[in-house]
Amino acid sequence: MSVKHPVVTSDQWLAARQQLLIQEKELTRLRDQLNRQRRDLPWEAVTKQYVFEGAGGTETLAELFDGRSQLIVYHFMFGPDWDAGCPHCSRWADNFNGVIVHLNHRDVTMIAVSRAPYAKLAAYHKRMAWSFKWVSSFGTDFNFDFRVSFTPQEVASHKAFYNYKFQDPDSPEREGVSVFYQDDDDRVFHTYSTYARGIDIVNVDYHYLDLTPKGRDEGDRGPFWVRRHDEYGD
Repeated sequence: MSVKHPVVTSDQWLAARQQLLIQEKELTRLRDQLNRQRRDLPWEAVTKQYVFEGAGGTETLAELFDGRSQLIVYHFMFGPDWDAGCPHCSRWADNFNGVIVHLNHRDVTMIAVSRAPYAKLAAYHKRMAWSFKWVSSFGTDFNFDFRVSFTPQEVASHKAFYNYKFQDPDSPEREGVSVFYQDDDDRVFHTYSTYARGIDIVNVDYHYLDLTPKGRDEGDRGPFWVRRHDEYGD
């Protein structure tokens, strides 16, 4: 394949790279500012009692903190009648195992929650060779209250409240991340949620792809290329 890209001298490349570095540093400063604004958001109290099922039996939302004050929940798309988890959420989940031990040592517990019954989650968890904690919200309002699951009527009408606006959810289950805080009085607060492109921040391979000449190379098709990690083949 012939190269159809500007090729310059080393000095010219360095000058171009230094110019881009100015913008990269500005983006870093803007990201730091945005992160501060995110931390300054008001909280909402979580007063409804949710009970989840996992490997150790049932746990409340407060118990999922596992003795830490901060909880990150990845809303993994896996509907009750599905035979396997979403391949795209599975790609995101491939990033979880290695980072959780580090998060734990910064007072953060991270888990995944799906609406499928726990037996289905456990079987898929084993297939994917994951070790992160994954619990089922089956039979609760949790997924609906945090705007990642939708009723048959909402799906049929192509109108549901997702990603902070009414739109076509495209599926009865959608992706997202929600963050919670538990204070010394065991009160639980919802501090943040993000959806759709907002969860790119927790996908490591996208950040690597953004460094490469082809980038994400998805065009208007989105992540059409994604498979579960045991389905790529040779």
